[in-house]
Amino acid sequence: MKKLSIGFSPCPNDTFIFDALIHGKIDAEGLEFEVHMGDVEELNQMAFRGELDITKLSYHAFFHVLDEYVMMDSGSALGNNCGPLLIKNQGDLNPVDKDLIAIPGKYTTANFLLNYAYPELQNKREMLFSDIESAVKKKEVSAGLIIHENRFTYADRGFEKVKDLGEYWEQRTGMPIPLGGIAIKRRSDPGLQEKVQRLIQKSLEFAFENPAESLPFVKEYAQEMDEEVMQKHISLYVNDYSLSLGGKGKAAIKQMYDFLVKKKLLKTSNKALFV
Repeated sequence: MKKLSIGFSPCPNDTFIFDALIHGKIDAEGLEFEVHMGDVEELNQMAFRGELDITKLSYHAFFHVLDEYVMMDSGSALGNNCGPLLIKNQGDLNPVDKDLIAIPGKYTTANFLLNYAYPELQNKREMLFSDIESAVKKKEVSAGLIIHENRFTYADRGFEKVKDLGEYWEQRTGMPIPLGGIAIKRRSDPGLQEKVQRLIQKSLEFAFENPAESLPFVKEYAQEMDEEVMQKHISLYVNDYSLSLGGKGKAAIKQMYDFLVKKKLLKTSNKALFV
C-alpha cells in the first residue's frame, strides 16, 4: 500500500469530488491517502513549500510552482459564470484607486482576476475568504472579493455587486474561468500521476452517479449549511471540466499563463503544464 498526502478545501465542490476516493467507495488501486483540508490560500502556501504529494491550488499559484508540480486533467474548478465577485455595502460608493480592498489571498485566481479587471487597485488586505463579508460590513475595507458559496447569498446580507470578475474575463477572452485544479508532484512516477488522475475521475463519476452518497461529508465541512446553497455550489463548480479539462479548458489555463508572462508577473517556464 503506497501512502500519498493530498490537500483539498472543505468547500462542497472538493468534498463532493473526493468523498468516494478517500472513503473507500471506489477501488484506490493500492493507494492510500493522508488528507489535509485547508482554505485555498493555505493550500497555495503549502504548495510553495512543496509539502503535499497532491494538492488543490489556485491556477494563479500553480504557475509559480511549475518546477515542483504538474496539473492533472481531472478535479479542476473551471467553468462559466462561476468567477469571484467584487462587492460593497449597499448604497456605498464604488471603490476607487486608493480604497482598501479585502482579498482571499495574493495567489488566488480571484486576486489575479481583480488585477486583470482593475490593474490600478493595489491597496489590498489579505484575509480568510470567510471573513471578507464581515470586514466589508464593518467598513474595515471599502469592498471585498468573495468566492465560493458567498456568491449565492451576498445580496441577502446587505451587499451589492461592483463587478463580476469572471464575467469580465469571459467577455474579453471568450474562455471559461480557470479557478483551481489538482496538481501532483512533478518528480513522481508518470505511471503514478496517470493513476491518481484516473482515480480522481472515477471518484467524481461515482459522486455524479450517487449524489446522496457524498452528502454527509459535504455537510460536515460546508460553511453554508443550507442544502440548496450547497447543491448550487456543487452544480456551479463541478462540471465536465472537472472530469477532464479538454482542449478548451487547457487553452483557458494557457491564456492565463501567457497573460502573466506578458505582463512580466511570471517568468517563462519550459515545464509542461499538464500530466
